[in-house]
Amino acid sequence: MNSCDLAWQFEEAGSPLLLSSIAPPLNINENEIVVLNKAMGINPVDWKFIKANPLAWPPGFTPGVDGAGIVIQTGASVPKEFIGSSVCYHQSLLLPGSFATYTVLKFQRVMRLPQNFSLSMAASLPCPMLTAIQAFNKVPSMQNKKVLVSGFGAVTKILIQLLHKNGVKIDLLSPSANKTEALSLGVNKVLGEQSQCQQQYHAVFDAKGQQSATKLASYLKANGHLVCIQDRIEEPLFPAFTNSISYHEVALGALHNYGDEQGWAELIKEGEALINQLDNQTLITEPPKVFPFEKLNEALIFSEQSKAKTVVTGSGT
Repeated sequence: MNSCDLAWQFEEAGSPLLLSSIAPPLNINENEIVVLNKAMGINPVDWKFIKANPLAWPPGFTPGVDGAGIVIQTGASVPKEFIGSSVCYHQSLLLPGSFATYTVLKFQRVMRLPQNFSLSMAASLPCPMLTAIQAFNKVPSMQNKKVLVSGFGAVTKILIQLLHKNGVKIDLLSPSANKTEALSLGVNKVLGEQSQCQQQYHAVFDAKGQQSATKLASYLKANGHLVCIQDRIEEPLFPAFTNSISYHEVALGALHNYGDEQGWAELIKEGEALINQLDNQTLITEPPKVFPFEKLNEALIFSEQSKAKTVVTGSGT
């Protein structure tokens, strides 16, 4: 087996991934690039889909939505300055992913990194960071308004900073949050349980799921916004022409199939701006736990059990 040409491949639902040798990509489309992966981010969507296989992946499919590495090949329509660039990306769940030596991507859907930016850190960013941007963009005119954020994880920690930088007053609902950390990110008040939510909020950002979002909807003002970062609200929660709240679902993965190139261009631009803020330390995120490439199955287990940001270093490093 060539140690430089490897992929962790799906076999069947609930089984560990299998490390296999692969052939490097030879023919790519004119708008595609080949990235030599140096680090692969692990997100809950990875281990959830490996366990349940809701998209009917065939045996031999390579999972992994987040990665970072070096562009080593470009299609005919790709600007030549991409060659040698350091990039990070979020890949479609339906296409061969980051858990491999190489990944083929549309060049318009990768974020270019500042010089000397950590590739391990970069690989941990795309899914939570781009999701936080999407959630933030759902609600217009939030300056000086009060919002409630439910959940204190990778997505909401970035979201809180975006809200704070834009003059939004934030209450955080989380029984396990580190209060000192939350306040340092811009939270106004940390609430340990739902009964402490007494305000009528302009928006609720819920990262817990449909049941949580349903309960928190009652704390919205009339014409408020309920943003579901996980799951969605299937049916209206209030009678017609009463509270008149707006329902928002956040689905980064769906953008691969339903988004247009303008939408991608705007999201990538915002993602690169946040990476530059991380580079100059005006945005904060904790470093990930790093595993070697050959320990990817162990890294998936660690991610599921700890809920901590987890990264695997590439086979070529």
